[in-house]
Amino acid sequence: MNIGNVNSAMMAAYQYANKAQKNNTAKTGSTGFLSAVSAKQAEKTEGANLKDMWQARFPGAYYHTMDASNIPMSIWCRNDYPFEKFFQNDVDESILNWKPNGADPAMDSSGVQSRLHSIVGQKSIVVPPELEEKMKNNPALAQQVMAKVENFIAVNQVPGRICSHLIILDANGEIARSRASSHGGNFTGPSEAEMRQFEAEQAAKRKRRAKYMQILEESALERSEQARLHQEYYRNKSITKAIENI
Repeated sequence: MNIGNVNSAMMAAYQYANKAQKNNTAKTGSTGFLSAVSAKQAEKTEGANLKDMWQARFPGAYYHTMDASNIPMSIWCRNDYPFEKFFQNDVDESILNWKPNGADPAMDSSGVQSRLHSIVGQKSIVVPPELEEKMKNNPALAQQVMAKVENFIAVNQVPGRICSHLIILDANGEIARSRASSHGGNFTGPSEAEMRQFEAEQAAKRKRRAKYMQILEESALERSEQARLHQEYYRNKSITKAIENI
């Protein structure tokens, strides 16, 4: 199709609509064609919600309402975390309290690869009830969240590969946790920001552990000193008593 022809057609349509609006306003005092279009658009915006936008944009995508934003990064980043359970219609909330059993398997292990293959090309989003409530009377917020989600998927799409995406939102509509993988088991998540957060959490834990060990050491030295002073006191008291009895 020739771009110049398309532009000409669009200009002609605009001029026609503008003329129709003026004629209609002059005859009836109504807002005319363009206002009717604006009214319809406003009506659509008023009825917008994240679930409808999500599933219209990604047919067959999963939408869950639960708060998964507080899953610890040390758990979320494990290769054996059962993230594939979010890619089904019903999700047991016990997944929010999942605990590992043993060492974290390697990404290229058969078990991890099998789970990645099971969700190829699928998408799932998890929305906290608090955010869901906020968006009920605020379609603009729902549209902002949807734009953020679409941008994340675009950024984490591997060119030429069939990818899956899992997005966990927090109560403010921010992406708190995420996973992305492509056909063949190539892994593109957790995101860089999540890894930075995980590393920061681990550094904070090491700092707290070092502080705790320091407190234990200082406490042990203090108890030892108190015991020494206690013994010295009773030894001196015994000597004094013995001298008095001479």
